[in-house]
Amino acid sequence: MNAVTADEYGGPEVLRLDSVPKPTPEPDEVLIRVRASTVGPANSAMREGRPFPVRFFSGLRRPTSIPGDAFAGEVAAAGRDVTRFAVGDRVFGTTAPESGAHAEYVCVPEDAALEVTPADVSDAEAAAVADNGLTATLFLRDVADLQPGQSILINGASGGIGTFAVQLANHLGAEVTGVCSTRNVDLVRSLGADAVVDYTTTDVTETGETYDVIFDAVGKGSFGEFADSLTPGGLYLTTVPSVGILLQMARTRLAGDGRAVFAATGMKPADVRQTYLGELRELLDAGTIRSVIGRRYPMAEIVEAHRYVDTGHKRGTAVVTMD
Repeated sequence: MNAVTADEYGGPEVLRLDSVPKPTPEPDEVLIRVRASTVGPANSAMREGRPFPVRFFSGLRRPTSIPGDAFAGEVAAAGRDVTRFAVGDRVFGTTAPESGAHAEYVCVPEDAALEVTPADVSDAEAAAVADNGLTATLFLRDVADLQPGQSILINGASGGIGTFAVQLANHLGAEVTGVCSTRNVDLVRSLGADAVVDYTTTDVTETGETYDVIFDAVGKGSFGEFADSLTPGGLYLTTVPSVGILLQMARTRLAGDGRAVFAATGMKPADVRQTYLGELRELLDAGTIRSVIGRRYPMAEIVEAHRYVDTGHKRGTAVVTMD
């Protein structure tokens, strides 16, 4: 089968399309014929091997695994003990904390974060939910426990995680303010934001507004920058690990009016991720949330997909198709 591989860490050019053995499912696994996957900042980090801790998952000296975790496709084969799914079922899910989705086939346990894809939802849309939608809901529901009536600021509201965060926060009954560039203001409003701040003209930290939760969905800010914009006891959430955020997490647990939080959502227990993916499936099927697909690339153009993500100005989710 075809799969994305790399022999060294570095820029997008280290990626290539290669022929590798097709996996065989264990008794409790399903073999998925992958039709769509996603590329985001986490994939760039794994490709670069930075920050260093990502190498504990991808290889200390060089990449040793096929990248990618979110996927959508159909069940091509099922192990003898599998009961939840049957051959031919359209499914979407994630291999996290493992990888391997940037390939034509991938094996996952049937009790992984895996769901049947709603009939009217495309593989590209479903893969986006398995990636950015699941990340957003884990931050808002599992980490922040966002409640109706609370105020939330979403930095990077037009990105992959941000577009889902706006919709989910709105669904949860929060008062939502999104931060994005001028060209994405209308998009963010259409997703349910009560207010939108255009960062090209306004510094949101200078407006005097405060929020119960600040979700830095692109990780371009810092707790120090946003601390004065938090209400007493408020939470600053970031998707990007760094020495700075880890130190702030330790400090704000002990003192201060606000808390800094980073969460490795891909490391959450499988049953937790499965529960939230099931809830997302219901919201997707009901039309309560939708995927914003910024760009689509065939797997043969994986290098271009990474270059686009590395610009730091990705709109919605970048999707890779395997056909």
